[in-house]
Amino acid sequence: MITENNDNRLYWIDNLRATACLMVIMIHTTSFYVTHGLGVGEYNWLMANVLNSASRVSVPLFFMISGFLFFGERQAGKKHFCRIACCILFYSIISLIYMNYLTSINTVEALKDVFQKPIFFHLWFFYALIIIYLLSPLVRIKPVSAKGLIWIVLLLGVLANPNTNVVNIGKVSVLPLNFYISGDAFYYVLYAMLGRAIGVMDIQGKFIPYAMGGIFLLAVALIALGTKRQLIINGEYAETYYIYCGPLVFIAAISLFIVFKQALTHPPAMPLRLISHYSLGIYGFHAFFINFARTHNWDNKAYPMLDIPVLFAVTLVCSLLLAVGLGKIDRRHWVS
Repeated sequence: MITENNDNRLYWIDNLRATACLMVIMIHTTSFYVTHGLGVGEYNWLMANVLNSASRVSVPLFFMISGFLFFGERQAGKKHFCRIACCILFYSIISLIYMNYLTSINTVEALKDVFQKPIFFHLWFFYALIIIYLLSPLVRIKPVSAKGLIWIVLLLGVLANPNTNVVNIGKVSVLPLNFYISGDAFYYVLYAMLGRAIGVMDIQGKFIPYAMGGIFLLAVALIALGTKRQLIINGEYAETYYIYCGPLVFIAAISLFIVFKQALTHPPAMPLRLISHYSLGIYGFHAFFINFARTHNWDNKAYPMLDIPVLFAVTLVCSLLLAVGLGKIDRRHWVS
């Protein structure tokens, strides 16, 4: 997200970055309805669940883009570390100002944990991205065959994924396989590594994008159905199938990444080009608009199917305008 292409632009990366940015906004726009369960109405909840499920790949895609850019010949340098530090500082200050004047959140309490968690919830991504930057001088992804990639995805992404549902045959525990994988950071790095491996892979076959698109849609459907099933079992929302490192999200992210690499190589349309270019600023600002609307009743919860697209559009436009304005001041694009 806070990286940029060189003069020989890879348009599929621009298209993918813009799409991932839009998906992030959609996640936070629909979260209110998803987390409130069937109390918002079954149809409204189902629609919000589908939109949220389809957008779950957004953050994994950003890690994959960063890995594609920095796990090859190029590596993160002083400029990139300075930039991410500036982003954390700048958007944390903006968060504190917002929290102090427009919310009831205790800013003093938030500052006490500043070294343990971000000031505002959406800023966690910047902290996690530091891992990718730190590892970039050490990681050089070699060319991998399609068969090798499938085995990696199957074993690490599904069968040995700690988030895979437990499967027992009698008294024998079968899944997940115990490869001693723990922690989300492993999967953030794995996403980045696969982003580079897939990005430089010579994938043949004109039907591949269609097949991968089908797998993406199937994974999204299973995420949505699994979330509904969990809601029925628990009596309330559970993020079991929503987590970024879960096997279904893992498969969906890889599938969509391949679709863009193979089929969306044309220059992005002007709106997508703007969103891609200012994705950092959009990401940094968007959460404040959604949070303000939800907590100050500036939304329209009585009509969710109207509220979701309107709040999404308003958040996108306002965040984009702020990002463009910030870019006029921040000429070196340290935080924009």
